[in-house]
Amino acid sequence: MDRILIKPTLQPAWLLKMAWRDSRRNRSRLLLFVSSIILGIAALVAIQSFSDNLRDDIDDQAKTLLGADLGIYTNKAVEKPMQKLLRDLGGKQAQENYFASMILFPKNGGSRLVQIRALQGNYPFYGAIETTPATASRTFRNGQNALVDKTVLLQFNARPGDSVKIGNLTFKIVGELNKIPGQAGITTTMAPAVYIPMEYLDQTGLMQKGSRINYRFYYQFPPGTNVEKLVKQIEPKLEKDGLNYETVKSKKENTGKAFGDLTRFLTLVGFIALLLGCVGVASAVHIYIKEKIQTIAILRCLGTQSKQAFFIYLIQILVMGFIGSVIGAGLGTLVQRVLPVILADFLPVAITVSVSWKAVLLGISTGIFISFLFALLPLVSIRNISPLNTLRASFETENLRPDSWRWGVYGLIILFVLGFAALQMDTLLQAVYFTGALILAFLVLAGMATLLVWLVRKFFPVSWSYLWRQSIANLYRPNNQTLILIVAIGLGTGLIATLFFIQSLLIGRVTLSASGNQPNMVLFDIQTAQKEQVASLAQQYKLPLMQQVPIVTMRLEKINNLTDAEYRKDSTLGVPDWAFTREYRVTYRDSLISSEKITQGKWHGTATGLDDTIYVSLDESFAERMKVKLGDTLLFNVQGAPVQTIVGSFRKVDWNRIQSNFLVLFPKGILEEAPQFHVIATQVSSNKNSADFQRALVTRFPNVSVIDLALILTTLDEILSKIAFVIRFMAGFSIATGILVLIGSVLISKFQRVQESVLLRTLGASRRQILIITALEYFFLGALAAATGLILALGGSWALAHFSFEIAFTPNWTPIVVLFLLVTLLTVVIGLFNSRSILNRPPLEVLRSEIA
Repeated sequence: MDRILIKPTLQPAWLLKMAWRDSRRNRSRLLLFVSSIILGIAALVAIQSFSDNLRDDIDDQAKTLLGADLGIYTNKAVEKPMQKLLRDLGGKQAQENYFASMILFPKNGGSRLVQIRALQGNYPFYGAIETTPATASRTFRNGQNALVDKTVLLQFNARPGDSVKIGNLTFKIVGELNKIPGQAGITTTMAPAVYIPMEYLDQTGLMQKGSRINYRFYYQFPPGTNVEKLVKQIEPKLEKDGLNYETVKSKKENTGKAFGDLTRFLTLVGFIALLLGCVGVASAVHIYIKEKIQTIAILRCLGTQSKQAFFIYLIQILVMGFIGSVIGAGLGTLVQRVLPVILADFLPVAITVSVSWKAVLLGISTGIFISFLFALLPLVSIRNISPLNTLRASFETENLRPDSWRWGVYGLIILFVLGFAALQMDTLLQAVYFTGALILAFLVLAGMATLLVWLVRKFFPVSWSYLWRQSIANLYRPNNQTLILIVAIGLGTGLIATLFFIQSLLIGRVTLSASGNQPNMVLFDIQTAQKEQVASLAQQYKLPLMQQVPIVTMRLEKINNLTDAEYRKDSTLGVPDWAFTREYRVTYRDSLISSEKITQGKWHGTATGLDDTIYVSLDESFAERMKVKLGDTLLFNVQGAPVQTIVGSFRKVDWNRIQSNFLVLFPKGILEEAPQFHVIATQVSSNKNSADFQRALVTRFPNVSVIDLALILTTLDEILSKIAFVIRFMAGFSIATGILVLIGSVLISKFQRVQESVLLRTLGASRRQILIITALEYFFLGALAAATGLILALGGSWALAHFSFEIAFTPNWTPIVVLFLLVTLLTVVIGLFNSRSILNRPPLEVLRSEIA
């Protein structure tokens, strides 16, 4: 060792010098150890920086999110005393009414369900309604004009200057609507908006009995007004009338919390990539230390203590961990610039991209610490290396016995994962579930790898050709990569596949709800006078009348003779506030339908009148949230008439069906004379039949709206595709980390491969034979890793379909096969590419380069 004087005690300067000298021939290999964590650190830094910037931008743009200093909301018409209270609040005021309705484009007959927003006043007071042209957000208020969501215009090939029919009126389209204050782009996919001036709302004829209209009142107060204090003064009156409110402060808190959940989820996805990389670090250091056994044994012979040898190699790992973390943090600051573009459809504010030094420091410190933790697993075995290994090295290449220290390291790793997850989640229990699921996934993948090695040893195909036998034997040879690659690539593949299966499940769930003889179109907001005419029109287009359901609106006044105010005084009763403030839409009938089943109690289908005992049936989940039991009394206000009822039964309702299901079901004989509107469920056979019928319906009955399964499927697919792209982008870090682990594993085990290659070439093996052996080995590794990940994904998706969605799981095998082949091919290509230096050079030259 160049006349190195061995010191008997720990001296930092000497340890650093020894670590530096020992690393001279291995620095490129040491850097490979930590290359696996670079992408994981990059993901964490990018997401944390994005989160910090988003939080700052939400704080800076909070007023533009709300568009006002105060917003007051309700879903029922405001009574005169409350109208006066709202007017007397002062300041600049604006009002918005919005509801779902059909629109019709006269030039091509296209129709669609949208969200009509009638606006009065100069809202937004802060920010702007973004339109093309930009002036349209102001000019549309000055006449019979409309702003139409750009996606709707694109769908029906319409443009500014065309007309759109809304109810009984035709409006001129003066601009396309790009963005509404406080609304993310993905929201418009679910509910595209059309703005009209409030003064024309009554003339449209859309304000009918049963129309579900939401009312919003906006206020801008003079500077210096204490809005929070003002709201507290009127809060009791607002609650009594069922009105909600939102201030700039509450809007900021709610928005920050919602997007905090998003960034925490993405952080956990990135953290999985980091853990995968750390598995690569542990495996690489394990191989590295095994190759250093003789060097360490010589140091021990010269008087080095085991703890000194431990610190020499720990210093190397920590330095490389620092370098890898810095590189990862730098890469993360670049990736951060891409995230606002990828997440644009989900963001309600414009993101300012800047470097978050807090995120950079957190990433670097996390990288160093986690490198230290996972490197400890093989490093603690240095304590077991004896000076006798210099004599026994030829016979005992494995002297790294497991000991109790390893269990301590495992415990530290689990605590670190649990602690990190706890910082990202709302409760410790959620963090425990996440950590447990992660441990289970790793154990399953590691178990599959171990099982594979055992099966190969147990049932080795001795009758196969030499090339196949040699490649299969490599799966359990010393320094094999079976475990590390199956865990890393398998987990990444499983993440991508699970996402695809869940997306297919959600779409399949909606498709199944209208399969067979189920309705796939629902007409609602039909007035009593229109019922027969609408039914006749449906029959003209040969559409079956599968359901004709009357709907009565009402509100809940008392539960067990206690009012809302009394329940508010005693929070221990647990009845939610919305139980009294919401509007109930109920129906009546004497029998159950196919989508519901009694789970508790007895169904009473008829009653003789208000003097009779009236038994109602509740959806079981709804009753649980309401804290209502069988036999409890409910007093409903049916548009001014009190109706006393008793909870007679609970039902399990299949809400997936495209038909009318209800939380509360009355028997026949009670509500027939109450003011009501109607719903008709039918089934269309083709998209053309659907479009023709909707066009005729909107022309004759503009107040009637349509829910079409085809539109639901299109919207759902678009939303899930956007969400899936974001998650796939983050899961891509796991896949890329798996690839880095694969490259590192190949290069780190290169010395072992050099010995094998030279031995085979010396014994007469040709370059082609060694190439086939290498290709087959990586084919087995890639195929088994991909298959294991896909099996995990299939199992998890089946459980989700069976226990949560309660539908049959029938996966599409084409993308599964494609993903399997892609992962396998990628593994083979990378394995061969990194082994080319061994294959392309003669044995003597390879040996000289390795010894030099």
